[in-house]
Amino acid sequence: MREAGRLAADAVEYAGKLVEPGRTTGEIDAKVREFIIGRGAIPAFLGYRGFPANACVSINEEVVHGIPGPRKIVQGDLVSVDIGVKFKNYFGDCARTWGVGKISRAAARILDAGRVALQLATNAVTPGARLSNVSRAVQDYAESLGFGVVRKFVGHGIGVEMHEEPQVPNFVTPGSGEYDVVLKPGLVVALEPMLTEGTYDVETLGNGWTVVTKDRKLAVHFEDMVAVTDSGREVLTVM
Repeated sequence: MREAGRLAADAVEYAGKLVEPGRTTGEIDAKVREFIIGRGAIPAFLGYRGFPANACVSINEEVVHGIPGPRKIVQGDLVSVDIGVKFKNYFGDCARTWGVGKISRAAARILDAGRVALQLATNAVTPGARLSNVSRAVQDYAESLGFGVVRKFVGHGIGVEMHEEPQVPNFVTPGSGEYDVVLKPGLVVALEPMLTEGTYDVETLGNGWTVVTKDRKLAVHFEDMVAVTDSGREVLTVM
């Protein structure tokens, strides 16, 4: 799991260096594929439930599952890249959002909030704690700043499958114990806060994959794999 997580993080870090004005999202996808295969791993997203690319590249109002193609990155964009790998029968999953060149104050503000939300979620992972503590950490922080927290897509367990139980939402449903799982050593979760500038409502475009904010305002997506250990936690997607 450590090797798969580190490889996913390395691939995302590599992708981040490719995010620049004038480069197409398809070019990033092709280079990410070469990187993953060159490390002896498999691009886990390609063909997963029919997804047609090696990486998800989402820009501005696109929250997740952006399909790479001819679109060129421009100055001021917020670009999210989500990458999954399979290595030695284990899966790795990691995502980051970057600002391209000089970005707006609004973009910088939500970008910073996404980074902090991921860190707060990570800090809440401790043996014996409730999963709802992780969810609440993200929601309370994001909403205190006026940002939306996407409800339709959540984090997840990960291991020998890309998506395993438990689901890891970034919000808490009042009066529901559905997600109040006790975190036990050995569990690995993919924490992935998805924050929006406006409404948390999203919709899927006609391509069947790309998820956008319903009001077409900005969104950010960050993801790390975190293992619950006897003494605390270990981030497996360290860059």
